[in-house]
Amino acid sequence: MELLVIAALVVVGFFVFIYFVPFGLWIAALASGAGVGMGQLIAMRLRRVNPANIVNPRISAVKAGLDISVDHLEAHLLAGGNVAQVVNALISADKAGIKLTFARAAAIDLAGRDVLEAVRMCVNPKVIQTPKVAAMAGDGIQVIAVSRITLRANIERLVGGAGEETILARVGEGIVTTIGSSPTHKTVLENPDRISQMVMSKGLDSGTAFEILSIDIADVDVGSNIGAKLQIDQAEADKSIAQALAEGRRAMAVAQEQENKALYQAALAKVQEAEAEVPLALAEALRNGKLGVMDYYNLKNVVADTEMRGKLGKMADSESRD
Repeated sequence: MELLVIAALVVVGFFVFIYFVPFGLWIAALASGAGVGMGQLIAMRLRRVNPANIVNPRISAVKAGLDISVDHLEAHLLAGGNVAQVVNALISADKAGIKLTFARAAAIDLAGRDVLEAVRMCVNPKVIQTPKVAAMAGDGIQVIAVSRITLRANIERLVGGAGEETILARVGEGIVTTIGSSPTHKTVLENPDRISQMVMSKGLDSGTAFEILSIDIADVDVGSNIGAKLQIDQAEADKSIAQALAEGRRAMAVAQEQENKALYQAALAKVQEAEAEVPLALAEALRNGKLGVMDYYNLKNVVADTEMRGKLGKMADSESRD
């Protein structure tokens, strides 16, 4: 029984020893010339660092002719970086003749950028395409342009530099400004390279993580007549204002007419009231002897003659209209 316990303890101890002392990695590093001390490997285990994540990238670096210390690799890993990616980026940069230090590569990686992709963009520039950018030329015609931008990563500005979205926004703004400053849309269609030249001259890559190598216009189309639409909208607005003013004047005229009718009715009522008093006044004049009988009959004849002339005048007007 004691022998079984001892054997079990030996087996457990052996596996614990193998875990803390990765002989395979130690031998591989030693054979490749990227020797890593046994104490360093054990210390990595104690710091909860997987030795394979340090040893394998170091072996790749040494085989590529780069000497990167284990402490630097481990410090970058503990900081949350991707050691393998940083080492691969350094190897690619060294082969391409690009000056890139481990400190710069580690800073780029910790900043959240793909350092290996950045090195690849230095060797093989990347082409991005802007969405359709619409702008109005001086004659009111809309012009829609699409451009392709060739970018090369700027290693020195990758940390803190603006990204592709800023490049696209600046190029779009430059296209709108160039088209808007053109006198006619025909000028843009005849010389689309003028857009590229104007935009390139503005230094749009300032403060970004890239260097703009070229801006090429991929497509130019003619859109709608924005100027005519604006004039139509303005005319409709002026028409609505004029209609509103006319309606206001009509309402005032109607109100004035109603007021005149009310005044006419009041005046007519006074006339009728006065006419009602005429017979009483005549009777009073006859009784007092101020008006004779013949005077009264002459007055009646004048009234009858006036009414007859009025009727004849109305008949003549109706016949002339017919």
